[in-house]
Amino acid sequence: MTKANYLLTMILFMTLAWTSCNDDDEEMEMEMEMEMEMEMEMEEELPPYANGILVANEGPFGSGTGTVTFISEDLSMTSDAIFNAVNGADLGNVVQSIGFHSNDAYIIANVSNTINIVDRYTFESKGIITEGLNNPRYFISVNNKGYVSNWGDPSDETDDYIAIINLSDYSITGTIQVDFGPEKMISNDNTLYVALQGAFGQNNKVAVINTMTDEVDSEINVGDVPNSMVIDGDDNLWVMGGGAPNFTGAETAGSLSKINTGTNRVDNAFEFEVTEHPSQLSFDSGTLYYYLAGAVYELPSSGMTLPAQTMIEGVSFYEMVVNDGKLYGTDAKDFSSKGDLTIYDLSTMTAVQTLEVGLIPGGVYFN
Repeated sequence: MTKANYLLTMILFMTLAWTSCNDDDEEMEMEMEMEMEMEMEMEEELPPYANGILVANEGPFGSGTGTVTFISEDLSMTSDAIFNAVNGADLGNVVQSIGFHSNDAYIIANVSNTINIVDRYTFESKGIITEGLNNPRYFISVNNKGYVSNWGDPSDETDDYIAIINLSDYSITGTIQVDFGPEKMISNDNTLYVALQGAFGQNNKVAVINTMTDEVDSEINVGDVPNSMVIDGDDNLWVMGGGAPNFTGAETAGSLSKINTGTNRVDNAFEFEVTEHPSQLSFDSGTLYYYLAGAVYELPSSGMTLPAQTMIEGVSFYEMVVNDGKLYGTDAKDFSSKGDLTIYDLSTMTAVQTLEVGLIPGGVYFN
């Protein structure tokens, strides 16, 4: 091969290589552009209230309406009264709690004896329940049925019940009579546990309901005024009892009961001091958390004694929940102006951000 032919061959080779690289670069750029467009389309298609936090705000007692606040997952955006914004209507008085089944959110207005059902991600109304309720408190879905705890008349200890809801047409199909003051509920497989707190009085039981038969199988005696429940990683049921308060004239100590869900018997019970009234029990990654007298405590689910040391102090939580390494605490302030939600990083025990929400913020839910 002559020198001229060699040079010509090399030039041709380099030209082809350069063209090939350019083509590859153009293909990569086109692929990246297509991926970015797809991501943007997916973001645009997300419903307005997906991937965030819902806060149920009770609103003024006896008048006006409660609301629901939405907070974006990155905590950069807050939208208040989203039900009214979407549907042009109010939720009623008092917004007690929110429960979920699939894409539906059940928003309970206690005083108004109303449950509004919405799409949990768009908040568009899907239905309303106004019949068959009497002081409704909390909703849970188990075994493809909905269950709502009802106080009935708070001065009557014999008319309390759990309403059963058809989740397809939102009709109430039956009731289960329970003891005085049913409040929060939690499930394990087909078993429903109902904290019998005692309405405005005091009770000290947990009802065990078989959701296959919708009958009360048994009752478990726990500490006075059971106010919150969790199930740990070993399927143990933990029940926090606040104890009878001082104003009753017969003050009793708070308690924490560990119940074996296989036998439905108390395996262990932790007793607080008589003047200590804990609440707001949560569970996350093998650890129990609770609120007591302006402070937060943690207890490993394998622990044998109550903790003496606080993890967060100087707080005033109306409601508290722990999720995925973060603690979310609401402050109702003076109960007549908007409250706050503060998020804490449990790895550092420090507040990450405080956000203004609605009037008397209660439950915090992850959407």
